[in-house]
Amino acid sequence: MARVLVVDDDLTVAGVVVGYLDRAGHQAKHVADGRKALDTIAAEPPDLVVLDLMLPEVDGLEVCRQVRAEHPHLPVIMLTALGEADERIAGLEVGADDYVTKPFSPRELILRIESVLRRASAAPEPRGVLSAGSITVDTAARIVTRDGAELSLTTREFDLLAYLMAHPGRAFSRAELMQHVWGWTFGDQSTVTVHVRRLREKVEDDPTDPSLIKTVWGIGYRLETV
Repeated sequence: MARVLVVDDDLTVAGVVVGYLDRAGHQAKHVADGRKALDTIAAEPPDLVVLDLMLPEVDGLEVCRQVRAEHPHLPVIMLTALGEADERIAGLEVGADDYVTKPFSPRELILRIESVLRRASAAPEPRGVLSAGSITVDTAARIVTRDGAELSLTTREFDLLAYLMAHPGRAFSRAELMQHVWGWTFGDQSTVTVHVRRLREKVEDDPTDPSLIKTVWGIGYRLETV
């Protein structure tokens, strides 16, 4: 059972999501605005947040931004309106782990929630410490350092970096990374693109000219071994 905070000012949508979460065996709590969401998370952090983009008081992007600053490993799934591509990208850029577009299938949302929860709580594979250049990943402790200084990565960012570092020199398509890191065989592959961009901002000396996570044109990405 996971504790899930549902943040949405649409009471009908929130009621459906809470109902499905309850039937799936989770403990769901609902708040209707961004300020209450931040107060609730500060007082008692949940295991996952389902966060609508358009909220009164404090919008979803700002809520996600503040959550990431205080709770970098707390999974966040954003709800966005169909067709709002720029908003979905913005949500991923401020640290959302995944998103679902409205109108959505409640069952699909539950599956995505449980996928993110599994990734967040899964025991690390016994690889020990992975290193590439100035970057070191301790898979057991889930700690990433750069030149000895610890980096603050989201759960998805950590999983993506650890997966690439565990397979140095191999090129992966976005679809392959979506499957192996996100656990999904379908979905918007721009999710991978945005997470790679965010990772580069944290691990590269020059994110605009990356030396560690290389783009393989026409295919996807490769972790450089040299």
